[in-house]
Amino acid sequence: MTSSLKGVPVALKETHADELKQLRDGVKGINATLTAERQRVEALLSEARTWAYPDWVSRFLDHPITGTYGRRLIWETSTDGRDWSAGLPWEDGDEWTIAGLDGRPARGDRVRLWHPIRAGVDETLAWRERVLATGLTQPFKQAFREVYLLTPAEERTSSYSNRFAAHILRYRQANALMRARGWQAGYLGTWDGGYDSEATKLFGGGAWRASFHHQLVDTDDPRDYDVHYCSTDQVRFARQDGATWQPAPLADVPLLVFTEAMRDVDLFVGVTSIATDPQWADRGEDRFRDYWHSTVVGALTPSAEVRRDALARLLPRMAIAGRVTLADRYLHVRGNLRGYRIHLGSGNIMMEPNDAYLCIVPARGGTGRLHLPFEDDPMLSTILSKAIMLAADDTITDPTVLRQLAS
Repeated sequence: MTSSLKGVPVALKETHADELKQLRDGVKGINATLTAERQRVEALLSEARTWAYPDWVSRFLDHPITGTYGRRLIWETSTDGRDWSAGLPWEDGDEWTIAGLDGRPARGDRVRLWHPIRAGVDETLAWRERVLATGLTQPFKQAFREVYLLTPAEERTSSYSNRFAAHILRYRQANALMRARGWQAGYLGTWDGGYDSEATKLFGGGAWRASFHHQLVDTDDPRDYDVHYCSTDQVRFARQDGATWQPAPLADVPLLVFTEAMRDVDLFVGVTSIATDPQWADRGEDRFRDYWHSTVVGALTPSAEVRRDALARLLPRMAIAGRVTLADRYLHVRGNLRGYRIHLGSGNIMMEPNDAYLCIVPARGGTGRLHLPFEDDPMLSTILSKAIMLAADDTITDPTVLRQLAS
C-alpha cells in the first residue's frame, strides 16, 4: 500500500532546500511551456494551414511536448486538397496513421487540423461520441467545439456584430481572461480616454484582426475610482493590408477566423458576466438586477448549446441518470426534498415549484472520477457538481444551503 504526502517533510526542506527550489522552478517552467504550446496549437484552428505528412508526424506526434496534445486531436488528410478524411492519430508499429471513424487508415500526403465548421453535423456528432466512448480528454474543445456562423442581424449590420453586446461583466476577471486568451487590451479607468477600450487579437496566422469593444460602467459611489464592471459592445474585423489594417465586412471574414474570434468573445461573456456569479443575487447592485434576471434564464449561447450536447452524452453514464432530465435551457434534477432547474448557460439554480433562487458555490473536483471530454469548460464541471449534490439533497449539511431549502 502506498500513501501520498500532503507536503514536503521538514527534514527534507532543511537538508535539500536548494534542490527543492530547483525542482519547483523546473516544474513551473515545464507547466508554462506546456500552456504556451497548447495555446499555439489551438490558435491553428483559425488558420487554413496544412503540413506534409512527415512534417506533421515530427511536429505534432513525435515531438516530446507538442505530441502530448497532437496525439489527442482529430486531424484530416488529403491527396488533392479537396477531399479530406478525418481521424485520430494511431501508432501502427513504427509508423503513424490517421484512423477514421470506421477504424481504417485515411490516406493522404497533406494534413490539417480538423474543425467542426468544415464538417457535417452527423460527422461532428459521431466524433463527439467517439471521444467519449474512448475516454479521450482533448487538450481543448475540438470535437465539442462551438461553431459561430453569420446571423441575419449581422448580415444587416454588415461591418460589425452586436451578438454579444449589452452584457455586464466583472471587469478585472474579464480583462484577465482576455489577456489569457491572447487579446491585447488596455485598462479601463476614470482618466481621460479610459472609459472605452478595444481588445484586439490576431487570427488566421496574423492576416486578420478582431476587435472587441467594451466600456467602463460607473459606480454609484462618486468616491470609488475602481473599475468593477464593464459593458460589452461591438465586435469588428480588419484585414491586414501591408503595414495597415483595413476594416472588413463580416461577410468577407473567413469562416475559421470568424468562428474562433466569436468563440473567444462568447467565452468572455459566459465566464465573467455577473449572471454567472452564484452570490450576486444577494449582494448585487439594483441597477443591474433586470439584466441579471433576464440573463440567468436567457436563451442558450453556442457554448451552452455544446454544453447541453455534452451533458446529453455524459448523464446516461452517471449514477444520477435516473434523477435528471435535460430540457431546452435547463437540467432538471429530482432530489429527495424537492426539484431543481439548473440553467445550462449561467449554471444558476431555481427550486421548484416556486422558482426560488438557490445559491450554491460548488467545491472544486465535485465530479469525482467522471471523465470529461475536454479540459476548458469549467461551467460543465460546475453544473455536474451541482446536479450530483442536489440529487442527494437530503445529505447536504451546509447550513447556508439548508436554510434556503427550508424557505
